[in-house]
Amino acid sequence: MQFFQVAVPVPVRRQFTYTADEPLRVAIQPGSRVLVPFGTRQMVGLVTAVTETPPPESECRAILGVLDEVPALPPALLRLGEWVSGYYLAPPGEVFQAMLPPELELAAARQVVLTSAGREYLQELAGQWLPGTPEPAELTLLQEIEAGRVVQRPRRQEPILESLLRRGLVTLAVQPGPPRRRCRMVVAWRGQASPTDAHEQRVASVLTTAGPLPLGEAARRSGVTTRTLRRLIERGKLEAWEEPLGAPAEVAEAEALELGVPCALMPQQASAVQEITRWLQNGQFVAGLLFGVTGSGKTEVYLRAAEQALALGRSALILVPEIALTYPVGRQARARFGDCVAVLHSGLGARQRWEQWWRIRRGEVRVVVGTRLAVFAPLEHLGLIVVDEEQEASYKQEETPRYHGRDTALMRARMEEAVALLCSATPSLETFSHAVSGRYRLLELPVRVEGRALPSVEVVDLREEFRQSGSARPVSERLCTRLRQCLEEGHQGLVLINRRGYAWFLLCRACGSVLECRHCSIALTYHKRRHRLLCHYCGYTAQVPTRCPRCQSEHLHYFGEGSERIEEYLREQLDGYRVARLDRDTVRGRQSYRRVLDAFARGEVHVLVGTQMIAKGHDFQRVALVGVLGIDRLLSMPDFRAAERAFQLLTQVAGRAGRGPVAGAVLVETYHPEHYAIVHAVRQDMRGFFDQESRFRRMLQYPPAAVLANLIVRHRQLERATEWTRKLAEFWAAQGTGIRVLGPAPAPLARLRRDYRFQFLLKSPQRMRLVQLLGRCLDYASRQGIPESAIVVDMDPVTLL
Repeated sequence: MQFFQVAVPVPVRRQFTYTADEPLRVAIQPGSRVLVPFGTRQMVGLVTAVTETPPPESECRAILGVLDEVPALPPALLRLGEWVSGYYLAPPGEVFQAMLPPELELAAARQVVLTSAGREYLQELAGQWLPGTPEPAELTLLQEIEAGRVVQRPRRQEPILESLLRRGLVTLAVQPGPPRRRCRMVVAWRGQASPTDAHEQRVASVLTTAGPLPLGEAARRSGVTTRTLRRLIERGKLEAWEEPLGAPAEVAEAEALELGVPCALMPQQASAVQEITRWLQNGQFVAGLLFGVTGSGKTEVYLRAAEQALALGRSALILVPEIALTYPVGRQARARFGDCVAVLHSGLGARQRWEQWWRIRRGEVRVVVGTRLAVFAPLEHLGLIVVDEEQEASYKQEETPRYHGRDTALMRARMEEAVALLCSATPSLETFSHAVSGRYRLLELPVRVEGRALPSVEVVDLREEFRQSGSARPVSERLCTRLRQCLEEGHQGLVLINRRGYAWFLLCRACGSVLECRHCSIALTYHKRRHRLLCHYCGYTAQVPTRCPRCQSEHLHYFGEGSERIEEYLREQLDGYRVARLDRDTVRGRQSYRRVLDAFARGEVHVLVGTQMIAKGHDFQRVALVGVLGIDRLLSMPDFRAAERAFQLLTQVAGRAGRGPVAGAVLVETYHPEHYAIVHAVRQDMRGFFDQESRFRRMLQYPPAAVLANLIVRHRQLERATEWTRKLAEFWAAQGTGIRVLGPAPAPLARLRRDYRFQFLLKSPQRMRLVQLLGRCLDYASRQGIPESAIVVDMDPVTLL
């Protein structure tokens, strides 16, 4: 008798045992998706193991059906999923659900069809039935199925149909129908092709400079018709492929250097490619850090490394931190590697993601470009995993399972004997520490391509400006003056302020109260265009009052400036020039992001104001000046990574200036010009910042000097959250040495999305010791009657809010 361990996507840290009737057993393997009964529902689970040992429970329910002809997950990804579940203390069913394609098979009604055993059973029942007597219900249903008139609605079945499924007499047609999507054609110039006339020369010049472009955009820029481009495709001069219409894209001039159009390598780049090739040829796990200044050509290095992996018969996985970056990098990969490239991210529609996922699983794809979820792409024979901008917090999943894409990529590379290449101009302290200690191999690119100089950085002391002017302006007079000079010379400017909205909050000057969110312990942000107060955590909105709700005073004051206010102020100060804004409020659809960036790349927008969306990944050739506002707010955040984030943001946004033939400059506004994060960012001195920040981390026992976990107890009733927190405090008080517990205390956001929250911050020098104690804590909580949904365990947190 065989039993099947199935991970079901429910928030419990265990798997469930099922049986299967004979016709289904041969089709079920570890990694197969199966339809199982769970309580009163039907759910899709993943088979993780097959055993002959009966479970402790007296009765096992039977699997209803198998969704796939081949196992959805290969053995390597099964092992990776088990590791993610164990290390991040996440329910295994929810981990595997994040790794699997969308359940498109259950999104619509499915046709019920007879199996060969079902046809035999139908003939047997028909032979036993005597005319004139009531027809058996099974016989009636089987005849309806044979005639093709029975469909099953998602997760709903009649008892007789469920019995037929369990006995293997019928099955479900689970393959989705043909795709329904709108696409656009993208073209790229073939590297080996030579232009023969003026039209071809213009097309070749545009596409080799800007990289792959949509067909219409390529025709417009080249001054030719789309018919001309289609003839070039037929003659083999152009590569062409389809992308889903509405995909976000970054279309900037001269993206070639940053996004990898083949070009001559600088000596440092060539040396890095040679070293990575040697790692690949050895066929063993290696973790490396590609540490290069902004604009040094890191993308070109890792695309060349992917070429080497493919030449050795292995596959490559390229992770980027944001959806917007998947399309330009994906286009460059398609231009080099052809149809064997897939793009995978959560912004794809369910059908598109399903199609891409199964292309990868069938072996049609050898290169995958995607965001953190692509770390689970079912590539086989993996040779190279690239994690671009590895320091980005967006690699950390903020909902269950709370895995880190970078660390999961490193573990996958270790399991599959692959090379893991982390890339950054401002690596995280943990990664840089491993590189300096020799645990990771360090490759450095210390200069920009073509020997371009790094931008000059000037600090604007806002204290001195206030003493001179007697007032505080949204933008300093120094920055406004430099912006005017920059625009008069025909260049462009970027202004970064990492705060959305018009004003930070609404303050009553009479009683001092601040208008807060109903569901979170956070002030509401004022958005002028919508004339609403908005919570940036839960989305709660409120009307702007004319009087204070507490004291009825009319003296309401808008405090602080966000990106919307800065945009308005610069339009007033830079009359005659066009100012645009790029943040989550202006990017409402997939096309709006591209439209703003396209307009800026073409020079139609002179100054672009934005949040950290504009700080990385862009290669605008006309940008000569970058202004940074509000960095002090980031430094004052109650988080041990505040200085590190400020340094990284300043360095990254400074790298947007001077990427073309014009020298760049950066102005940083601050009330704390002596802060070490700002001082080192001005010097572009990563090693100096690392040495100073590491000393503070060692003294206070924060990563990389220790391993950290954040444990939060939450509930909508304050009394219940307090009671459960007290019980867990008793558990942690009884633990021995080897771990330091801070708390319990109210979380920095003491109430979030209606839940009251209390926090334990756990530190340990031993990683596995901490994981084991957290597992025991969750077991203890279960025995105390605390539901698993009330406890959030975040291993290696990137934020403590």
